[in-house]
Parts: sequence; C-alpha cells; structure tokens
Amino acid sequence: MENLTEGLTLETLPKAFTHLTNEVSEIKRLLLEKSNEQPNETDRWFDLNELCNYHPDKPSKPTVYGWVNAGTIPVHKGGKKLRFLKSEIDNFLKQGRKKTLAETASEADTYLKKKGGNNG
Repeated sequence: MENLTEGLTLETLPKAFTHLTNEVSEIKRLLLEKSNEQPNETDRWFDLNELCNYHPDKPSKPTVYGWVNAGTIPVHKGGKKLRFLKSEIDNFLKQGRKKTLAETASEADTYLKKKGGNNG
C-alpha cells in the first residue's frame, strides 16, 4: 500500500486504517526502543594520568597541579587523590572558545542599541 489516498473508497478504508495503525505502532516501538538505549559514554571520573591523556594539549602532571593550585580547572579531592569529572572537564575546555567576528559584532550592535535607547 504505497499510496493510501489514491483510490481510497469506503471498501478500502478498513484496510488503509489497519495499515496506518500498524505503521504508527512500529514508529512508537522504534521510538521507545531508541529512548531506552543508554548513551555511548556516560559521565566518568578521570585520575590525573587519565586527565593528562584526555586533555587535547596532553599537559604534564606539574602543569595540571598548577591549574589545580590556581583554581582554574574543576577538580574533586579525595584524600590525597585528585579526581576530575569528564563533563566538567569538557565544559572547562569549551570555555576557551574564542567568539567569531560575527558574534562579537552582534554583541556590539546589541550593546550600542541598549546604550542608544537610554539616551532617547
């Protein structure tokens, strides 16, 4: 039943309705199956070595200790051990993103419009 609307009559309506009901049930099943799948990688903990290997710049341990002491990298301490949460490290890495010229120009326009609106 490729084209259900072509030649649809009262006699073929029950068959078309059954076909559509089956299609909707299959779509619902696929959506439920997809929603129950676990993400490929859940949030996880890194130790110092794992962090050094995960970080794109492959920093040395002393460099990471410097970041920890300066408070620039998110860290959790358990006794003497440092632990890093992957999601927090990902957010930390994203903070270094530079704005595009278009983003900077848009922010400047918005700022100027606000400033101009206060004067008038």
